[in-house]
Parts: sequence; structure tokens; C-alpha cells
Amino acid sequence: MDAELFPRVRSEVAPGAVHVPDWLDGPEQRELLEACRRWARPPAGLRTVRTPGGGTMTARQVCLGRHWYPYGYARTVVDGDGAPVKPFPARLGELGRRAVADALGDDPARGPGYDVALVNFYDADARMGMHRDSDEKSHAPVVSLSLGDTCVFRFGNPETRTRPYTDVELRSGDLFVFGGPSRLAYHGVPRVHAGTAPPELGLTGRLNITLRVSGL
Repeated sequence: MDAELFPRVRSEVAPGAVHVPDWLDGPEQRELLEACRRWARPPAGLRTVRTPGGGTMTARQVCLGRHWYPYGYARTVVDGDGAPVKPFPARLGELGRRAVADALGDDPARGPGYDVALVNFYDADARMGMHRDSDEKSHAPVVSLSLGDTCVFRFGNPETRTRPYTDVELRSGDLFVFGGPSRLAYHGVPRVHAGTAPPELGLTGRLNITLRVSGL
């Protein structure tokens, strides 16, 4: 929104978990969107993730650096077309270090060596259940970037999928970083608000780019 009664400001949602509104400017958002469209093309492109129990995730996904599948990492798309995973771009590593510096006050020159990205695409009906990012051997902070439609991001605690949790509105360009005592907190997306993406972005739906340090 161009004008707000209460301007959105940086906030610490939980210890080590920080929301920074409007972190990506318009050109950065468009640059990332074009990159996501390239990454989504086959081989090793956008896929539907199937869970060990036989279900499917409603948000579709493409991976960079290493391929994530429930519940591990591989060099190839072992639950898809079997192609080698696309490389992790240096540009995303730079964004990750800058994000941690801006959100948590770390020195970007000494920031984490991000090497994995999970790009999730949500249409209007997609959701993400409460889960923890626990398949990495590193406990470096997770960096989450939002593009497109606004969503409700539910950020909980490390012990249980249920309360206490906090619902945060993530809009296009927003940054969310969680590390330290909140690194293994449960989190999810219970709702996407269709049609709320900035018109100039040219995106129908929501993209979430999550950067992680695999430790592998």
C-alpha cells in the first residue's frame, strides 16, 4: 500500500526471528521473479512434492544447490525427473548474507555460506502445514523472501505445532529471518490472499524463496 495508517516496521516476532517489511525494492523483486521463472523450467524444474505417507504438498517447488525431498537432500531430483539439481546462484548467497546482516545485525562479510534454495509457488488454494526446517546439518539462520500475493505466515515455537504462535502478514518484497533459539520453530502458511500481488510485478500467485545452509 502507498499509504498506511500504521506504517509497517521491522519487528522481532520471537527471539532470533525478525520480519523486515519491504526489504526488496521493485527492481529486485522483478529480477528475482525472472530468475524464478528460469529455474522453474525443466529439467529439474517446478514439481509437486509427494510425502512419504502418499499425500502431496499444494505448494509446488523447485530446488537449487541441493535437491530437498522428504526428508533429506540429494544431488539429483530423486522424486522427480532424476535430473541434476540446478546450481545455487552466487547472487542468492549475497542476498542471504545481506538479509542476515539487516535482520539480525551480523557482519555481512562473515555471514553464513548459503548453498541451498527452496522456491515454493503458491496459487490461491495452496497452503503449507506447520513444519520445522530440520533436515540441515547447519543451524545457520533461514532466510525467507516473498514475492507476489500476500500470505498469512504462522510462526510458532520449537516444541509443538500448536500454540503459541504468531500470524504475520508477508507481502511482496518482505523478508523474514529466523535463527538462534527460533531456528527450529514450527511455521507454516495457512492462507494466501489471491489478487494482492503488486500489479507491476506481473505475478499471479505467491513465490517464496527460502535460503538455507545445508552443512553437507
